Amino acid sequence: MKPGELPGELYDLGRRGYEETLALQHRLVAERQAGTRSDALILVEHDHVITLGRRPSSRDNVLATDIPVVEIERGGDVTYHGPGQLVAYPILRLDDAERDLHAFLRALEQGLIDACAALGLAAGRNPGWTGVWLGEKKLASIGIAVRRWVTFHGVALNVCTDLSRFGAINPCGLHASVMTSLSEALGRTVALDEVKPLVVQHLGRALGRSFSA
Repeated sequence: MKPGELPGELYDLGRRGYEETLALQHRLVAERQAGTRSDALILVEHDHVITLGRRPSSRDNVLATDIPVVEIERGGDVTYHGPGQLVAYPILRLDDAERDLHAFLRALEQGLIDACAALGLAAGRNPGWTGVWLGEKKLASIGIAVRRWVTFHGVALNVCTDLSRFGAINPCGLHASVMTSLSEALGRTVALDEVKPLVVQHLGRALGRSFSA
């Protein structure tokens, strides 16, 4: 662990259903609030699901009826999760110096930008839009929630995702064609196991944590 980094637990769940993982998030948040657990990072690949954030337009941006839809408490609009996408949920208790949620979102973005750089991709931000972008293409979506200064929900990075699945929604109100993946950008199939250690390392560093199983 580097100086200034707090220890955290790593949960690599493999492939799990969305609602099962949401229940785990809620349990870890309650335990973190109670001080009975340290910070944590959940890594997971979900089955096909559409999630609706708190933005009123979320349901209007759902175009398909054959994928389960779950309403949740995170910020943002509608998002698709599915196989080939690496989702990371940081469960962190923010101390007094960290209680700037805009800065927290920028740290999430920076962690993914740095992970992409390790793969040779110059990802960045798109002014006015939360997330991580490759030029005009969106590579990762971000949406968080906070209860009593404990964070949950998080980031969804398209690794080897079937991008046609985004046709089920207007992702964050945008046309589905805006979405891209690491595999598309690199011109080869990228496995989640190749990306996981990079996300753990760089996301942890950006958040001031060191996550280990």
